[in-house]
Amino acid sequence: MGRAVRRRPLRRTGRAEQVHSVRLGTGPYDIKASQAHTKVLFGAGLLTEEQRDDLLAGLDRLAADVADGSFGPLLTDEDVHAALERGLIERVGRELGGRLRAGRSRNDQIATLFRMWLRDAVRRVGAGVLDVVQALAVQAAAHPSAIMPGKTHLQSAQPILLAHHLLAHAHPLLRDVERIVDFDKRAAVSPYGSGALAGSSLGLDPDAIAAELGFTAAADNSVDATAARDFAAEAAFVLAMIAVDLSRLAEDIIIWSTTEFGYVTLHDSWSTGSSIMPQKKNPDIAELARGKSGRLIGNLTGLLATLKAQPLAYNRDLQEDKEPVFDSVAQLELLLPAMAGLVGTLTFHVERMAALAPAGYTLATDIAEWLVRQGIPFRTAHETAGAAVRAAEARGVGLPELTDDELAAISPDLTPRVRDVLTVEGSVASRDARGGTAPSRVADQLNAVNNAVDRLRRKLTPLAKSRAGPFPAD
Repeated sequence: MGRAVRRRPLRRTGRAEQVHSVRLGTGPYDIKASQAHTKVLFGAGLLTEEQRDDLLAGLDRLAADVADGSFGPLLTDEDVHAALERGLIERVGRELGGRLRAGRSRNDQIATLFRMWLRDAVRRVGAGVLDVVQALAVQAAAHPSAIMPGKTHLQSAQPILLAHHLLAHAHPLLRDVERIVDFDKRAAVSPYGSGALAGSSLGLDPDAIAAELGFTAAADNSVDATAARDFAAEAAFVLAMIAVDLSRLAEDIIIWSTTEFGYVTLHDSWSTGSSIMPQKKNPDIAELARGKSGRLIGNLTGLLATLKAQPLAYNRDLQEDKEPVFDSVAQLELLLPAMAGLVGTLTFHVERMAALAPAGYTLATDIAEWLVRQGIPFRTAHETAGAAVRAAEARGVGLPELTDDELAAISPDLTPRVRDVLTVEGSVASRDARGGTAPSRVADQLNAVNNAVDRLRRKLTPLAKSRAGPFPAD
């Protein structure tokens, strides 16, 4: 583009930008931005009304041709922007088409289009996350009283409701969607009008084009606007965090589906067989979710490494800002529907989980807390409960199988009334503080999760139908 540099040593590397931008869909955003820029040029007196209308009509024709595939980039095009400029000139002529370049640079153009694309992309991802949350909520609602062993360090700890555990996976995913909403507050700032770095002298109105493109404001500093990619890094973090949360859910499903645990059976539609072992049902979807989380973490760290030492303002290094973010979005758009399908079709073996719930002396804490309610200091109660565990281990029985005499021999405080808490049902029911595993509290949690899904869908769904726009208020 520059007059002083006539040879194009970066033409081959520039094709990477072309491939990423055109293949991954920034072309429609480019055309939409050009339409807004046309209106701003007219408002500044740089186009006549007829020129404005002819340019807008030409851009409409170009958009239709891009959409139906009749127009595409050539190898001689430097990037997507050059390809679309060529397409416009082919439709309206060089004299009129060449006017569109006034007052904008690749630098503010690329930064704006990236924000537009990314704001839409994370909304789509957010909708997919909510599908997974909804699948978890449906399974929780279907198993309101199923009890399972709650674990810490992968060791049996205390009985909990299966629904409680499933909703424990829903909450971090809901926070991820909240992060998407919060991210948009910073991403919804338009760099358009910043030019290469110093702004424009042509009387263009950055606020007008920001409003036209659905941004909440124009950038306060033109140098920062063209150079900043913290919005991309923030999005890459949110996407990586989603992948990590999916990975933790996937790991539970993988463990639960083993013969040794036997908590769940995977549906044939969301599992695979073995090429040699006919009995196998492999949790490939869950394993891919677990594995791809590392890929998204790598995308985040790679982007941060690209940004870490760049001087202001724009540098060609920023060509590398898109691939990791595009890839993270693409991976999640594959994984999220698969994980929603996997979770939604799990068959839970509630009898197996209930049978294992008291194993490993998971009712020991209930003994200690029962003693505290009788006025015993917790340190003493903890020691007494530990002695009961040792006595049960010595006999090879569970805590409920200790006789009244054996309990009294451990401590006179262990009266027969302690048996009220020596059932998994009693243990679960007693955890009735806010956030606890008692059925009434889990029902409250389920209701809150469903309400959060509905609230967040209202924020995401209208925006998925448009190119850009601020998130609506609650």
